[in-house]
Order: sequence, then structure tokens, then C-alpha cells
Amino acid sequence: MALPTQKQLQYWGIAAVVFVLMLLALGDVLVPFLLGGAIAYFLDPIADKLEEWGLSRAMATITITLTAIFVFILIFLLVLPTLIGQLGQLITAIGQFVENLPETWERLRDWLIMRFPSMNLQGDFLKEQLANLGTAIQSSSGEVVSALLSSAQGIISAVVLVVIVPVVSFYLLMDWDRMVAQIDDMLPRDHQETIRSIFRDIDTTLASFIRGQGTVCLVLGSFYAIALMIAGLNFGLIVGFIAGLISFIPYVGAMVGGLLAVGLALIQWWGGSEVIDGETVEMGINWLRIGIVAGIFLIGQFLEGNILTPNLVGGSVGLHPVWLIFALSVFGSVFGFVGMLIAVPVAAVIGVLARFLIAEYKAGQLYQGEVGRDD
Repeated sequence: MALPTQKQLQYWGIAAVVFVLMLLALGDVLVPFLLGGAIAYFLDPIADKLEEWGLSRAMATITITLTAIFVFILIFLLVLPTLIGQLGQLITAIGQFVENLPETWERLRDWLIMRFPSMNLQGDFLKEQLANLGTAIQSSSGEVVSALLSSAQGIISAVVLVVIVPVVSFYLLMDWDRMVAQIDDMLPRDHQETIRSIFRDIDTTLASFIRGQGTVCLVLGSFYAIALMIAGLNFGLIVGFIAGLISFIPYVGAMVGGLLAVGLALIQWWGGSEVIDGETVEMGINWLRIGIVAGIFLIGQFLEGNILTPNLVGGSVGLHPVWLIFALSVFGSVFGFVGMLIAVPVAAVIGVLARFLIAEYKAGQLYQGEVGRDD
């Protein structure tokens, strides 16, 4: 005999409250386990494919782990030093740029007045405001960078993540199918098929978004980094990394990365003077180089919208960019970094549940009324 609907709602409500309280109480303790679970979920299809090819689950997990270690060491030796070096140089360059904001404004003002004589850009008010802004940002950024570099807790947390996350991922990946079978065996029998159907939809949504969008981020980040470095942009690697990292939100990665890259290109190729063979030579604005940098992001946006996302993610994921931004904002503000990690999966779950409830509502008497009643 099935439990009354009111009792079922009470049980599910208690479970939801316990879940939220657990997130609030444990906080950062959950980070390595959430990351490990996400990695195991991401790699499970590869392990299943290796099993189909004749390997045991343990050997498949060991093969994936050794491959991941090799790739990590390769990235650590070849890419990470350059990435960290460019990040440090970028922070220094931003500090210098902020310090020179008044002078930069004067150069921009002179150029605008020369091109558009009718514009009234005289006056020192804006110059003073830029100087004050530069001083405030420079002092604040110095404090932030100093705190980050001197934080022993941050270093310890990073070491813990590097050590614990691979271990958690290894054991979860090895036992993934068994854990799924045990969870399936614990489902209430009256609602087993309904819950299975909902979880299949959730898995399809998460697989399409996380695995597909993760691959899109990797491809776009590599494309931006390599193309910007070939174009000669300073800090091209770090800009490509940032753009690829946030490309999981459609259009945001290209927009933020494009603005950052074009801003750096304007600083790098705006003009100024250079000493060549002992003589000071005034250099003009290199619009071609700046246009190439902007074109790289236009090409990347075209690839993302017309090739990568349709083929790797699909059009029926059901996670609207606005919904993603809202979920990241809410969960990040309430649960901190842990909330940022669970925002996308929880958003996918809520989206699937919302579609299920809407379908049930449209099939019910409340929606159909007398028209839908059987005679």
C-alpha cells in the first residue's frame, strides 16, 4: 500500500532540508569529494568503453588514472610554468596600466580631438577621477595579491586538493557502476520507474552539458591560447585559458575573453615611441594586429555556435544561459565555492523536475478541466 501523498512530501522535504544543512555545515570539506565525484562521473563512459574492449573495471580505472597522471605531468612541465609566468606578468602589467591611467587618457583624448575636433574633451575632472581610481585599484590589488601569496591556508588547501581529489576520483570511478546499482535497489518500489525515468533525463542533461560543454571549453581554450600566441599578443596563453574556462556559459567566455584580449591588444599596439638605432621613432596604431585579435574571437564564436556546441552539447540540454548565471549567483552567494561546484548539477536537476511537473500538470484534471475528463 502506497504512502499518502502528504507523508511522501514530508519525507522528501526532510531529505531536502538535511541536504541543505549538510552543505552549510560541512562547507569546504566537501570540495575535494565533489570534485572527485565530478571527475569520476566525467570519466565513467571511458571506463565503460574500456570494459567493452575486454579490460576489467580495475584495469580500466588504472589505465585512465595513469593516462591522466601522464597528461597532468606533461601540462605541469610544458604549460603551467608559462601560464603562471604570464599570470604574474599580467598582474604587473595591469598595475602599471592602472598607474598610467591619467597619461593614457591624455593620449586617447589627443587622438580623439585630432580625429574629431568638434568633441569637447577638455578639463581635468575626468583625469583626476582616473588618477584616484588608479590609486585605489593599485592599493587594493596589491593587498589582494599579497594576501593570496602569503596565505598558508590557501597553499595547504591546494595541496589537499591535489592529493585527495585523485584518490577520491580513483575509488569512485572503480565503484561507480556498483554504487549506481545499490542506489537503484534502494528506490521506493511504488515510484521506481518514475524515478528511473527522471534520473535518466537528469543524466542525459548532465552528460550533454558537463561532458559536452567541458570538451567545448577545452577546445575553445586551446584555440584561443594558440591563436593569440601566434598573433603575438602578450599574455595570450592566460587570456585563452580564462576564455576557455568560462565558456561553459554560452557567449560569456567569448565576450569576456574578447574584451580582455582586445584591451590588451590596444595597450600593446596603440602606438607610442620606440628607440630604434639610437633614434626615437613614433609608432602608429597597429589596427591590423588589433583586428586580428578581435577576429580570433569572432572565429571562435562561430566555431562554438555552429560546430562545437551543436555536435558536442546538442540543442535539447534545457539549461538556458540566464538560468545558469542565476544558479551560479544564488548557490555561490549562499554556499560559497561549494555552491559554485553544485550549481550546474542542481540547476539541471531542477530543470528536469520542473519539466516533469509541468508535464504532469498538463496531463491532469486541473489543467485540462472538463475537456480532458473521460466520459
